[in-house]
Amino acid sequence: MFTGLIEEIGKVAAVSRAGDGLHLTIQAERVLEGTRIGDSICINGACQTVTALDGRSFAVFVSAVTASVSTLGTFTTGRKVNLERAMTPSSRFGGHFVQGHVDGRGTVEAVEKDSMGMRARIAAGPELGRYIVGKGSVAVDGVSLTVVSADDTGFTLYFIPETLENTIVSEWKTGVEVNIEVDILAKYVERMLRPGTDNADGRSGDRNLMKKLAEEGFV
Repeated sequence: MFTGLIEEIGKVAAVSRAGDGLHLTIQAERVLEGTRIGDSICINGACQTVTALDGRSFAVFVSAVTASVSTLGTFTTGRKVNLERAMTPSSRFGGHFVQGHVDGRGTVEAVEKDSMGMRARIAAGPELGRYIVGKGSVAVDGVSLTVVSADDTGFTLYFIPETLENTIVSEWKTGVEVNIEVDILAKYVERMLRPGTDNADGRSGDRNLMKKLAEEGFV
């Protein structure tokens, strides 16, 4: 589990193919502190297991599934990446619940900088868009963000100077592909509202849930 608060910008030091997957070596400093082989590090929003490390870098194996769903399969040497170590029980929770499970890719459609920060429009298909709402949470390239507005074809974000300084967001350009993880709560709600799921009497449970939501004024 992650917070979406990026700890460090790393750099891809090496890429090698391994069957349908690939090995990545990431140059880093801060995220190496206390890290052991087998620990999890989020790379541009994708949770990966550390397979090797030294004093200046760590390595991971990117499976074929992760390579196809996320942008990790397109990484080349020298690319900058957002890095975050997994949470610990004593960590402060400053972002939102980020699993590091990329739901799909989006494309930077427009970027507009002003004196206070940067606005970006992300194009995303309906399979992701149905979970994204204005003022809701979304993780883009591993960064926990609040959605400014959303419609059928994508959503808009605004970045403050702190985010621009400490993530790779400041280097976004039109056409860049990004990893998107939608809010897990939205997916759970959808699952619960789907007819006949998970219960011996699923339809009855769905009716009771809808009744409760209506009583509380949510629907």
